[in-house]
Formats: sequence, structure tokens, C-alpha cells
Amino acid sequence: MSTQYPRSPKVRLGDIAHLGRIIDKIRLRQAGQIQDYNYLTVGFDHYLLDLLKLDASTFEQRVREGGTDAEILDWVRAHMRTLPPEELAQWNQQIETSGPTDEAGKARFQQRLDDVAKKRGVPVATLPHVTAWSDLIELDEDRL
Repeated sequence: MSTQYPRSPKVRLGDIAHLGRIIDKIRLRQAGQIQDYNYLTVGFDHYLLDLLKLDASTFEQRVREGGTDAEILDWVRAHMRTLPPEELAQWNQQIETSGPTDEAGKARFQQRLDDVAKKRGVPVATLPHVTAWSDLIELDEDRL
């Protein structure tokens, strides 16, 4: 069985980076196809739901009820706070470019790189050079 990954955090659904990824995580977890992904309460998931002012449990329940991406996007738009275009653009930019900003973050980033290298059976130095969290996710999920 091949590993299924959620969409890239860089993919935009309704011009919102990372939204499709959260939806995929919920769908894949519900189908029993992923177990080891934290979602909704941590990282980009948490930050996006906070930005949109969506309750994580309510959002998860809506996705679990089913429907297309477009139907879920319509629900999101109906329930999210009004988001100025500049704030959305800033969010999308952060998803694409933000990296670790403190020593603890740098240590977590390096540990994830080490884990990817171990999973691939290669030295860390042979991995593509990445500095953004989203690129590290791409690397870990075999898209880089």
C-alpha cells in the first residue's frame, strides 16, 4: 500500500493556502489512511483556523459530513470572519516562506530533516536545501 499524503500546504483552496491540506488530513484520518498526523490543534492547522476564527471541532465535523471541496469552501466562507485581502495575502506568504525563528524551532527543523534523511536512507547533506516549514513538509512527503 502506498503512503497517502494530504495536499501540499502551498496549494490554495479558495485562495487560502493550507485549507485543502486540513481537509485532506480529516478525510484521510476518517478513512483510516493516516494515523501519525497531528492536526487542527497545532502548527499551520491551528494558525489557519485561528486566522479564520473557525472552531476546530465544528470544522472537523463539517468535513466529516462529506461533500466536495467547493461545498466545504462555501461553508468555510459562510462561517469564517471577514478577512481583508492583505491579511490573506500575508497568510499565504507566510505559509510559503516562514521558517524556524528561534533556537527551539531550529532544533525541531533539524530533527525533521534528520528524520527525512533516515527515512530515505541518505545523509542529510544530500537532501535538497530547504529553509521554510512548508518546503520541509514537501520534502518529507516526497514532493521535493
